[in-house]
Amino acid sequence: MAEGEIAEREEAPEAYGWRATAEHGGVPPPVSFAPSPPGTWSAGLSRMAVRLGGRLAARRAFALDFARERAHGHFFLFIPVFLGVGAALWFAAASDPSPLLLGPLAFVTFWPAWRLRHREDWTALAAGGAFLVPIGMLLAAGESRRLDTVILDAPVTSEIAGRVLSRESDEKGAIRYRIALEATRDPVLKRMPKTVTLLARSRHAPVAIGGGIKGRARLNPPSGPALAGLNDFAFDAYFAGNGAVGYFYSRPETFPVPQAHMTDRIRQEIATWRNNLTEHIRGRIGGDAGAIAAALVTAEQRAIDPETVEALRQAGLAHVLAISGLNMVLAAGTFLVGARGLMAAIPGFAERYPARKIAAAGALVMVTLYILVSGGAISAVRSWIMICVMLVAVLFGRSAISLRNVAISAILILAVTPSAVTNPGFQMSYAATLGLVAGYAAWRERPIRRENRGGPLRLFGGALGRFLGGLLLSSLIGGVATLIYSIGHFHRIPAYGLAGNLLAMPVIGAIVMPFGLIAVLLMPFGLDAIPFAIMGKGIEWMIAFSTWVAGWKGEIVTGRIPPLAFLLIGMGGGLVCILRTRLRHVGTLLVLSGIGVALWPGGRPTPEVLVSEDGRLVAILSAEATATNRARPPAFIYDQWRRALRLADLAKPDMRKTAGLMLENEAKVDADPQERPRRKADRQKAKAALTSAIDTSRKTGGFVCEAKAFCAAVSPSGWRIVTIEDTAFLGIACDGADLVVAPFALRLDACRSGARLVTARHLRRTGALEIQPAGGTASSALSNADFTAAVETLRRPWSRHRTYDWRTESFEPEAEDQL
Repeated sequence: MAEGEIAEREEAPEAYGWRATAEHGGVPPPVSFAPSPPGTWSAGLSRMAVRLGGRLAARRAFALDFARERAHGHFFLFIPVFLGVGAALWFAAASDPSPLLLGPLAFVTFWPAWRLRHREDWTALAAGGAFLVPIGMLLAAGESRRLDTVILDAPVTSEIAGRVLSRESDEKGAIRYRIALEATRDPVLKRMPKTVTLLARSRHAPVAIGGGIKGRARLNPPSGPALAGLNDFAFDAYFAGNGAVGYFYSRPETFPVPQAHMTDRIRQEIATWRNNLTEHIRGRIGGDAGAIAAALVTAEQRAIDPETVEALRQAGLAHVLAISGLNMVLAAGTFLVGARGLMAAIPGFAERYPARKIAAAGALVMVTLYILVSGGAISAVRSWIMICVMLVAVLFGRSAISLRNVAISAILILAVTPSAVTNPGFQMSYAATLGLVAGYAAWRERPIRRENRGGPLRLFGGALGRFLGGLLLSSLIGGVATLIYSIGHFHRIPAYGLAGNLLAMPVIGAIVMPFGLIAVLLMPFGLDAIPFAIMGKGIEWMIAFSTWVAGWKGEIVTGRIPPLAFLLIGMGGGLVCILRTRLRHVGTLLVLSGIGVALWPGGRPTPEVLVSEDGRLVAILSAEATATNRARPPAFIYDQWRRALRLADLAKPDMRKTAGLMLENEAKVDADPQERPRRKADRQKAKAALTSAIDTSRKTGGFVCEAKAFCAAVSPSGWRIVTIEDTAFLGIACDGADLVVAPFALRLDACRSGARLVTARHLRRTGALEIQPAGGTASSALSNADFTAAVETLRRPWSRHRTYDWRTESFEPEAEDQL
């Protein structure tokens, strides 16, 4: 339906069968009839006619709303939505959907979508979705096959040699290298990753980007989810092309390598440029302020003190560190205003030349250079594409800010990297952008009252009032739009994030980013010292504000929410932002339904026992405390557990050191019969120590550990759980426990005593484990417990490495029962 025809129907709807009045808000009223005498047969027909007329009127209003959405171009906005849904379905599948099925499906659905592309009802939208969803799945399959990242199958120590692709230093001077592996030795890896990331803690001269690097290193596969449903770092590593992570045992050495190909040399030059810029900024400013200044330009954040990062996060300012729309817009806006101001200062220049378009072209070049040195994160690429579209629109005299530009950038990103749809940065970035564009569109279209209220508040109606009001509105909209993603991915929200943004954003917008841009532009002339000093002072103020707000202790830990609630709220919020007619209230219903699902009692039961992926950390959960077998549990894992499950306070283990508690290898004892009596006494001593530890744990509820031997605890359901630090204690642990956790790659599948045995070989396939009583009721029989594996399938490209056997150089079939 043409836009003019829609306008004609809105102005003279009586020509189409109804008369729109103010009483009905332009919606056709129900059909009315003269009343019939009660009790007659015509009264029933009249009521039926009224109901039928109401339904017809509702259908006409519904069709008119679809026509309005089509006239506004909102059907185009659903293209990235359907592509993203298709990609998400492909990534969520238990195994790779066959392209032989997806290809014909896309071919069959293309013709109806093409034929109905001009229709203005739900059938056109449904036909387009039926075609675009399999296209999104095919794009995801293509990206996965194109990358084909080799992920290391098991931890190994080897002598590695390769070429440095990039490097990054932290606040302690340790350097993290990204290396293209060329060879391994002692042992030679039969399935060698192409790219690895290794940390060098020893003091050494940094190896040049593009240079050769070698040394003895410990390589580990990227870790899986800390719990079921949490972020899978192996997935991220697969699509980043990173096959292993680890560290050098000592100072790495350099060696000459042949010159790289042209494409690799270009990447190396950009990486070198980025690294030099980072070091220059840190040298100019210094401290955390210098590290943050470098992060704002090049996105290298490792040099920032973790306490400062946590303070920024609790103050709701963590988004400042990411190269995102905020940074890009501030940089481009500062350049535009500055360039136009300089051209306007030249007499007669603005009258003879298009100053606005020249400034837009310069800003286009500037943001392109910005994205090259910023590392190419998804949020940065999204912002760069959007700003490029906006600046090109300025060059052609078109509207710069619109939802259509948001959709174009999303289509381009999903066409090249469909895996971005699972990235929290991508989701939060587009949610915030959609919310801001839609929110300001609604603000512009609001009815304005022109009467002057006067009074003492009139002073706030000027430029200062508009600035503060815009800042408040932007922070509020951005916070609400990204709220569900903060809860769904990070399981926490900063309660005082709005206050943190109101305090810090004026400093960032007026001092930090403008003077940072000026400093970078003046850097080739050596005149960047003063602008960088001003930028550093502004960052110090931002740190002070964030530390102050973080001191209010306002972080809210939300815990995991049901995936259905996350999907309903996310989809509903998107519809509210995209649509303009009454159809947007479908999104409102979805949001309310999602909130209801999230608040509905009796969701996923809280587990009673947690086992980390490497088997070295075990936790027992109760309402009073969370007991672990480590006095200082690894923060990377434990913090994820704490936020996802809203754990109680940490109860450290009771560490003991029984004199002489040690066992020797049984083969050695059998070879010397005189050692057998001592061996028997040692075993008796170890059994007594284990029994004592279990009895003590029944009373205290925590772990009781014998140094370098074992830790024992009793869960609320009465399960006896033992973790061992030495394989010599395996037999004793099996005899005295219901569950034994051994962080070693043993060839045993179970204890002879019938106790459940979990080894590193089991955990390699399952990932982290959650154990809870079957049916949610306490049971002393561990055989009735439910084991939930963090790794849900082994048939996807980013999880198949868990089934590889280096002895046979083949992939083992996925077991039906992984435990």
